[in-house]
Amino acid sequence: MPIWCDMKRIAFILALLVGAPAAWAAEKLPLAEISDYLNGLNTVQTTFTQINDDGSLSTGKLWLQRPGRMRFEYDPPDSSVVLAKGGTVIIHDPKSNQPPEQYPLNRTPLSIVLARTVDLGRANMVVGHAFDGTATVVTAQDPENPDYGRIELMFTEAPVELRKWVIHDSAGSRTTVILGPLTKGNSLNENLFIDGQPGVSASR
Repeated sequence: MPIWCDMKRIAFILALLVGAPAAWAAEKLPLAEISDYLNGLNTVQTTFTQINDDGSLSTGKLWLQRPGRMRFEYDPPDSSVVLAKGGTVIIHDPKSNQPPEQYPLNRTPLSIVLARTVDLGRANMVVGHAFDGTATVVTAQDPENPDYGRIELMFTEAPVELRKWVIHDSAGSRTTVILGPLTKGNSLNENLFIDGQPGVSASR
């Protein structure tokens, strides 16, 4: 089963316009400026609202630590936890009696955001770069594996900020993640990226 088909069920992300007040972009941001912004992100903590392919909504908390680590913790009644760490995406579904599912991180479009060095100007990575009247929209995919899906990243400016992303999988499904206010640069509990049980953040 394609990874993003499965994630419709518990909705990995992905994964991103509700959220903190932000100044809408007045013009298209250059790819180099967006790359610099993403490379400048160390840790991020926020809430999210997810619009699933079937139109249902999910909410939860998101922690990101670049490079390579991310945690999505869904609010009840879902309570699923999705971890990205060590090059692997691990899906913990408390409603299932099955072991956690695992997939290579590089088979998801979000590996672009979690890369050690983001260079959106790299040949063939960006397949779309537009301004929709309110935000800069960057559409990217792995040039060597376009069947892994693509991601649309929406950025505002003054200051540059990631506000939303949309994942399109190879089966045609669409998952939208809208970010709340971003808290950046804080020290994060290491257990967030180790323990797949919900409520880990409460121990900090």
